Amino acid sequence: MNLEKIQRKLIEVARSSPPSDRVPLAFERRIMAALATSAEVDPWLALSRALWRAAVPAVGIMCMMSLWALLAGDPSLITSDNLAADLESSVLAPLDQLEEVW
Repeated sequence: MNLEKIQRKLIEVARSSPPSDRVPLAFERRIMAALATSAEVDPWLALSRALWRAAVPAVGIMCMMSLWALLAGDPSLITSDNLAADLESSVLAPLDQLEEVW
């Protein structure tokens, strides 16, 4: 896509149409001045705003899932022995796979 060619075509079309009386005086100068003084968008600021907005629904979903797990789960499964064994097997699972490869 050639930007100079597109720009030339747009300028030709703009020059071929006469200016309208509906446009206020020096409107284009005001628009160009506003564009020149506009601040650049900070991508880190946009990312941090998005993450803070996403934090509230994430906490809500976490609370609902925790409540659901407590109410719907079998209480006999929630013991410290089972949780410790599940945690250990989850953490060490990649090491077991690594040993099988070697």
